This record gives sequence, structure tokens and C-alpha cells, in this order.
Amino acid sequence: MPETLRLPTADAGLTEYRVAHDFKYPGSGRPPLSRIPYAAVHVVADPLADTTPVSAAAIDWETTLAFRRHVWSYGLGVAEAMDTAQRGMGLDWASARELIRRSVAEARAVGGRIVCGVQTDQLPPGSARTLREVEAAYEEQCEFVEAQGGQVVLMASRELARIAKSADDYRRVYDTVLSGLSSRALIHWLGEVFDPQLAGYWGSNDLDLAMTTLLAIIDANRAKVEGLKLSLLDQRREVEMRRRLPTGVHMFTGDDFDYPTTILGEDGYHSDALLGAFDAIAPAASAALLALDAGDRQRFGSILEPTVPLSRHIFKAPTYFYKTGIVFLAYLNGHQHHFRMVGGLESGRSTVHLAELFVLADRAGLLGDAEIAVDRMRKVMSIFGVEQP
Repeated sequence: MPETLRLPTADAGLTEYRVAHDFKYPGSGRPPLSRIPYAAVHVVADPLADTTPVSAAAIDWETTLAFRRHVWSYGLGVAEAMDTAQRGMGLDWASARELIRRSVAEARAVGGRIVCGVQTDQLPPGSARTLREVEAAYEEQCEFVEAQGGQVVLMASRELARIAKSADDYRRVYDTVLSGLSSRALIHWLGEVFDPQLAGYWGSNDLDLAMTTLLAIIDANRAKVEGLKLSLLDQRREVEMRRRLPTGVHMFTGDDFDYPTTILGEDGYHSDALLGAFDAIAPAASAALLALDAGDRQRFGSILEPTVPLSRHIFKAPTYFYKTGIVFLAYLNGHQHHFRMVGGLESGRSTVHLAELFVLADRAGLLGDAEIAVDRMRKVMSIFGVEQP
């Protein structure tokens, strides 16, 4: 029998919502062949750890790794220790280091694909004085990831953004770090919509100039660069950049607003995927990509179309709080038994936002066990003062 929930609305009212109870996807999937897909995955906090007033991130390791096995079971790769895992928003380098070690070992055990985020967050904020300090911090993390058997995603550095004086400074740092790698890396351009401290990255607030600098860095280091992960939520710029990438360098879309279009591609160009959204929609992403493998572009689009409103809602401004929605959906789907986050970030979205997320996930057929999801939604709404029928 369909169930009804009482949910808050944006106009400070309440509405009755009838739950669809319609999970639309298989329970697993094989790795797709036509695209390279990664889900940037979240971490599960240990809700019983005493983390007050300030302490390192407390992580429930087994539940965190179980979620990675869920992603691998759908044939998707895992992008580890990146911004979805609250890197720079609660997850410090010490915790990220242990997360990478455990996840790479788990990937090896199950045959899963994995890439790992590298940045300079072992440097205390505001401490770097020279470019060499930034280079050394990057090198330390790169060496650790490669020693574990992982592939590097070279993330943006807040310290570099703070001290760099020109595009030449970025060229120097990236040339130095890339030259020392044993295998090819992905470069991640994370826009200021995701992290305001990265404004002016690549040496300019003019995105056209910044893009030119980054393309020059990739071209000069093409033997060490497998791809570019672009997170600007700017489809036009992604389409332009992927046409200008050197042969053999992939564009990995980070466009959580319009990923069906960028992945499908046009005029002989397409994007692969490295998306926080794929944490939330792994079953749909898998089914859509397998349809694309079969040449069924229409089915690819029809599967992903209802997931886009959900993703746009999760990633709406202020976008850096998108992790809250990702974790809430994992809670609703039974991947963790609580809705607590590293650093208390569960407070980053309102009750109304979470209620709309539930509705959009239900409409997209992404609630794997409706009984669990409804029970948990009732409890959450009751805690927030919305009594249930």
C-alpha cells in the first residue's frame, strides 16, 4: 500500500506526499565500456565518537568501505578522498591518508577501479610562504597514493591559490609535480562555486584566461595527464575545452547540473564522468551507461532524465553544502544507520531542502527500499517538529 508523509514546503506550510515505492533499476551492473565513470564518494562519520570541541575526523571505516563496494557493484569507479568526502570541510590529510590506504586495498581485493585525490592540506591554512612548500606538499601526497597503488587526481590547492602571483606560478608548480609522477594523473579544476577559496585559480578571475593556462599545462605535460575533471557547472566551457584537449587526454565531466548532455556528447566528442552525483544515483548511472554501450541513446537519456532535478537540487547554491544531500540520500537508502556527518555538516541544509530531496529521489525511482526510506523520513521529520499522519 502506498504511504503518505507530511512534509514541509518552502512557503512555511505542510503538504501530504504519497510515496511512489518504485525502485526502477537492477541490483548491480557490469563496468561500462563506452565511457569511463567515477563516483566521487562520501565518508560515513562515526556518530558515537567524541569529537568535541575540535578533533580529527572520526570515520566509520567498515560502513564507509561498504558504500564503496556498493558503487563498485554497479560497475562504476570510485574517486576517493575528494570534495564529496568533505576534503577541506572536515576531512583532514591524516584522515584522508588512512581513507586512501583502506580504499585502495579494498579496490584491489574486489577488482574495483579507483583514483585518489591529492592536494596540499597537510599545510596549515595560511602557512605556505613559497611555491616550493606547495610543491613539496603535493609531492608528499602523490608519493603516498602511488605507493599504495592508487592513481592520482591532482586537486586544486588553497595554499597555491593564496600565494600564487601569476599564471606562471601555476605552470611551475604543476610542471614540477606532474613530472615526478610514475603514472598518468587526472587534473581537477574545482570552481569557486564549490570552494570560494579557489577564486582566481590558474592565475586569473577571467575564466577564458584561466582555461588557456590550464590547457597549456596539460599540453606541456600530456604524457603525465590522463584527463581533466572539470567542476565549473559551465557546460559551454566544458564543450569548448574538450575539443581543445590533446589527443588521448579525456574530459571527465563534473557538471552535476547537466551530466546527461555532456556524457552523451555531440559531433564526435563526449565526456567521461567523475561526479559527486553518481554517489547518489549509482544504480541509474550504471543502467544508463550500459544502455549507451548497447547503442540505445534514447534509453540512456530516458533513464537519466528524472535524476537531473534531484542532482540539481542536491547541488543548488550554496553548492559546497551538496555533501549534506548526498549523505542524507545514503541514509534513506540504508547505506548507513544515521544522518550524522564529519564536522556536523548535516546542518548545512534545511528541513525543507531535505523534504524536497526525498520527493525528487522517490520520483526518480532511487529509493531502493521504500519501507526503510519512509520509516527514516518519518523519524527525521518528527525530530524537526513535523508530526506524521
